[in-house]
Amino acid sequence: MNENIIGSEGFPGSNIKEAVCINAPRIYDSCSDKDCLEDLPLLLTKPGQCIADKAASVRINSVNVCSVSVDLQPVPFHKGFYSVDMTFYFDVCLDAFMAPNALPMPVKGLAVFSKRAVLYGSEGSVRIFTSDQPEGSASDNNTGCPRAIVQVAQPIALSAKLRDRQSCSPMPPYRIPEEILRRYGGEFVRSEAARDILVSIGIFTVVQLERSVQMLIPAIDFCIPKKECVASSEDPCELFSAIDFPTDEFFPADMPSDHKGCGCR
Repeated sequence: MNENIIGSEGFPGSNIKEAVCINAPRIYDSCSDKDCLEDLPLLLTKPGQCIADKAASVRINSVNVCSVSVDLQPVPFHKGFYSVDMTFYFDVCLDAFMAPNALPMPVKGLAVFSKRAVLYGSEGSVRIFTSDQPEGSASDNNTGCPRAIVQVAQPIALSAKLRDRQSCSPMPPYRIPEEILRRYGGEFVRSEAARDILVSIGIFTVVQLERSVQMLIPAIDFCIPKKECVASSEDPCELFSAIDFPTDEFFPADMPSDHKGCGCR
């Protein structure tokens, strides 16, 4: 192999055979963020809104990400930069209490949050055609824009509270995708609601811009499987005997000696 093209340093103990060209997505720019989404209004269907209008208090239980809509546009007068507009849809489950000692009633609603990030994605004007696509069609990267990827960790459910609807502050006009509306079995109540449920959510996100590029990399060998496939046994007790005893579930770990408290105020 030509050592001027690629060297073996940085690969201790390896046996590099050649330099090969691959087509792979390269990340040109990325950013991470930690957002505390405070007092997001919860969108409710008619049954859920009836419970909210009569509830004395609410308690948030869990939050999950339904979907994230991503729109990518070039930034004018800044070549190679793109704005990534993201809209997050959160499925929120909470308990509503009609009286202080009453049993809770489950309520499910949708919270929506939008944000923008500006990242560098380089420039390109090629249209990509592949053999596994319908004849005459190009890939979704046919405008020269990079591909935006949004990663979201499991949201943290922080709090929920009730608030009387203010006539001067109507609910924001959100466009809800049809597939999300089907999850809730109907349209959300907006104008005729008497009270709002406000939820606070903590999220961690990573946004990336990537392009498909040809890269020269060192090749050691083909990835040939070394392990032999083993058929699963039909004996359930034999399968159970292979599972380790869950000691940690019965004996929780002690607090670390260097732990300085939970930091709660």
